Amino acid sequence: MMFSTKAEYGVRVMVELARRVGDDPVPLAEIAAHDGLPLAYLEHLVARLRKAGLVDSRRGSRGGYMLARPAGAITMAEVVEALEGSIAPIECISEAADGSIVCARESSADHVCPTKLLWTRVRVSIVRTLRETTLADLLVNSLHPSLPGLSETAGPALPTLGAQPLATEPRPSTLTTGA
Repeated sequence: MMFSTKAEYGVRVMVELARRVGDDPVPLAEIAAHDGLPLAYLEHLVARLRKAGLVDSRRGSRGGYMLARPAGAITMAEVVEALEGSIAPIECISEAADGSIVCARESSADHVCPTKLLWTRVRVSIVRTLRETTLADLLVNSLHPSLPGLSETAGPALPTLGAQPLATEPRPSTLTTGA
């Protein structure tokens, strides 16, 4: 699954606002110039973030944007969903109003999608990672990328390659390699 530039640029804007918390509101033009991002596109993204209650704005000569809540209280799930909409790893999978996962290709109870389990697990993993990662996690990692214990996936105990399988996944009885 690939997120669009909406998520990438939106998260970058949020990190920049978190870096400058406590200062005056940050003009979007400064963020655009600092990160080499298109101002008109950022204006569109910030409107979505504002509508979702993640950023506030102030007008005037000293105007700009600021976080609506502390960085530790803003999850990446909130940011990505504000920018991208509902998270679905494949077009036919979506979340119903009751929170259940549905497949558009399942026409009846008799026809169960053979890949629904896979895509549901992928979606759950993505959403869990986004929910467990706060803006504060990204800020700490971007300010101090060489701190011990921080990886490119800063946050609470996220699985990494070579890590033990999650408790909810069946553990293979043997491990074979192609070597």
